[in-house]
Amino acid sequence: MRPRHLMVAAAVLALPGCISPVGYGKVRHADYIADPRCTAQAGATIDGEALPLFFVTTRLPDCRTDDVRLLSYRGDRARYGRFASPLQSDVGGKTKLRTPMAFQDEGDWWRALQAETDRRQGRVLLYVHGYRETFETTSKDAAQIARMTGFDGPIVEYSWPSQGEVLKYAVDETNMYHDVRNFRDFLRSLADKPWVKEIVIVSHSLGARLVIPAIGAADRLSRRAERTGNISNIILASPDVDRETFERDIVEEVLAPDRVALGRRITVYTSLKDKALALSRALHGYPRLGSPYCFDPFQAADLKAKGLPERCYPVGVPGLTVIDTTDVSRGASGHSNFLRSAVVCRDFIDVIADKPARPQRVATHLSHVFRLVPDPADPKPDDNAACSRTPGDEED
Repeated sequence: MRPRHLMVAAAVLALPGCISPVGYGKVRHADYIADPRCTAQAGATIDGEALPLFFVTTRLPDCRTDDVRLLSYRGDRARYGRFASPLQSDVGGKTKLRTPMAFQDEGDWWRALQAETDRRQGRVLLYVHGYRETFETTSKDAAQIARMTGFDGPIVEYSWPSQGEVLKYAVDETNMYHDVRNFRDFLRSLADKPWVKEIVIVSHSLGARLVIPAIGAADRLSRRAERTGNISNIILASPDVDRETFERDIVEEVLAPDRVALGRRITVYTSLKDKALALSRALHGYPRLGSPYCFDPFQAADLKAKGLPERCYPVGVPGLTVIDTTDVSRGASGHSNFLRSAVVCRDFIDVIADKPARPQRVATHLSHVFRLVPDPADPKPDDNAACSRTPGDEED
C-alpha cells in the first residue's frame, strides 16, 4: 500500500459513514451466474497444461459477457477451477490483468488434484491471500510462488471476496469472517484425503485470520484425527493478527504438543517497516503479529537499556519461528517482503523446501527469533530475479 493511500485510508476510516456499502447495483445476484458457464459440467475437459494451477473461490462469478470474471461480491457457494498466470490484456482500451481460468466440476477437480498430487510427492501448497486483493492479483501472487519455489506438487489458491480496494478494509474483514466456515470446510476436506501426505499453507496479511482457526477446527473435527498431521508447514507472511491473541491461543488451537511432535511448525515473517500493519494497529488499538512494534513502553525501555533493538515479538513456544525482515524490507508499504525482497524470498523458498537456513538468517537474544540481514557478497541483489517476478508487476 502506498504511503499516500495509507494517509487517505486513515482519514476516511476515521470518519463515520464515509465508507460506501457493498451493492450489486441494478443487476440481481442471480443474473451474474445465470449463464451455464458458471455451472461446471461433470466430465468436461480441462487443459491441465494450459491451466496448471488450481483454485477454490467463494467470490461471485460474472458470466454475463465473454470475459468471465470473479468479482468482489460474496458468491452463493464455493466454486472450483483451474487457472494460469494472469496476462496483461486490452479491455475497453485499458490494459488490465486477466487470469486465464475455467470452472471445473467439484468431483472432477478433486480427482485432478489427486492425480497431480499422486504423480509428485504427495505435497500440496495452499495459498490464502489477504486484504485489498482481486482474483487477478491473488492469481499473480500464487503463480509467482509456484515459479519462485519450484514446488513439487499442485498449487491451490483459495480466493475469498476481498474488495481489492484501499478504502474497503472493513468490508474485507467482514467478508473474511463470513468466509471462515467455507475455508474451514475446504481445509478439512483437503486434510482428510489419504493421498495428501503434506499440506504447506502460505497465508498473507488478513488471510492468517482465516487459516489459524481453520487449522484448529480441522484438528478437532477431522474424521481421521491423525490425518490433520499432514498440515505441517504453516507460513504466516505479514499476518494481520492480534499478537496478544495469537500468544494466548496458538498452543491450544494449532501448536499443541501432539501436533508439533508430528512435525507441525509455524514460520512468521514480520517487519517493523510494514506500513499496512501500522495502520491496522492504529485501527485495532493493539499490535499485529506481523510487526515487531513494542506496544509496551516499559518493554521497549528495557530492550534499549540492554542495547538491543526496540522490537517486540510473540512469546516463544515449540514449533514457532519468527523471521524479522525489517533490515531487508522492500516496496513502499513493506507488507509483501516474501514476494519482493531477494533475501526474504530466498529464505521463504528454503522454508517451503524444508532446507537449512542461509547465513543471512541471524540469531537474536530470543531462541525462536531470527533477523534477515543483507548478504555482504550481494549488497544490491536483483529482487525481481530472486523472487521470480514478471516485468510490469506493481510495487506495493
